[in-house]
Amino acid sequence: MASLETISFVAAVISIGLSAVLGLWQFIPRKKSSATVSGVRHGVRGNLILITSLSGLGFLTLSMVTRTVITGHGPFSNMYEFSMAFSWGIVAMGLFFWRRHRTFVASAIGFVIALGLLLFASTLPSRPVPLVPALQQSILLSLHVAAAIVAYGAFTVGFAAAIVYLLQARRPASWLPRADILDDMSYHAVIVGLPFMTLVIILGAVWADLAWGRYWGWDPKETASLVTWLLYASYLHVRMLRGWRGARAAILLIVGFCAVLLTFFGNYFFGGLHSYL
Repeated sequence: MASLETISFVAAVISIGLSAVLGLWQFIPRKKSSATVSGVRHGVRGNLILITSLSGLGFLTLSMVTRTVITGHGPFSNMYEFSMAFSWGIVAMGLFFWRRHRTFVASAIGFVIALGLLLFASTLPSRPVPLVPALQQSILLSLHVAAAIVAYGAFTVGFAAAIVYLLQARRPASWLPRADILDDMSYHAVIVGLPFMTLVIILGAVWADLAWGRYWGWDPKETASLVTWLLYASYLHVRMLRGWRGARAAILLIVGFCAVLLTFFGNYFFGGLHSYL
C-alpha cells in the first residue's frame, strides 16, 4: 500500500510538472502571420494541458486516499500531507475555473505553485506518525482543512489571474485572455474562496475550543488566517462598493496571496500551538 502511495505521488509530480510546462508555453508569443495554425496548436495544447492536469489530479487523489487508508485519518495532520492537499486544491480549482473561462493561462501559474508544493513535500518526512491529542478530532479536522484546501486553491487562481492581468495591462498580447476576462476571473476566485476561508476560521475556533479550551488565542497561525480573511474581504468591499478594478485590485490580490503563504508556512517562523504541523 505504501508503494502505491509513492508511485502515485511521483506520477502526480510528473503530470503536474507537464501541465506547468505546457501551461507556461501559452505565454510564448505567436506569429501574427500564422493565426490559423497557432489557433490549432493552441487547441491541441489546451487538450494536452487538460489531460495532464486531470491525470495529475487523479494520481494525487489516489496518493491521498492511499495515505488515508494507511494512517486511518485524512491526509491533513502534518506539512507533508497538507502540502499535498494544498497542491490538490490548486489543480482542482484550476480545472474548475478552466471550465468556466476556457483558458489555462492563469492555471499555468497555479500548476507551477502546485508543483513547487509537491517538491517541497518530497523533502519532508512522510512516515506516518500517531496523531497528537489536538488533532484527534478527525471529522472536525478534516472539515477544517478541506475548507482551507478549497479557499487556498481558489485564492491561488485569483493570484495567478492578477499576475497575468498586470502583464496584459502593461503590454497586451493578442494570444492571451483579455484583461477584463482576467479581472473577472480574479473576482470570481475570491467569491469562491472567501466563504470557505470564513468556514476555516469558524471551524478552527470550534476545534481550538475542544483541543485547547478557548475559541481564540491569537496564535500566530490564527492571526495570519484572520489577516488573510481581512485582506480578501477588503478586496470584495473595495470592488463592490468603491468600484476598484484593474491594477489596484490585482495588487491587493497579490498581497492577499502573500498572506496565504504566510499562513501556510508561518508555523516554521513563528511557532505557536500549530508548530506540530
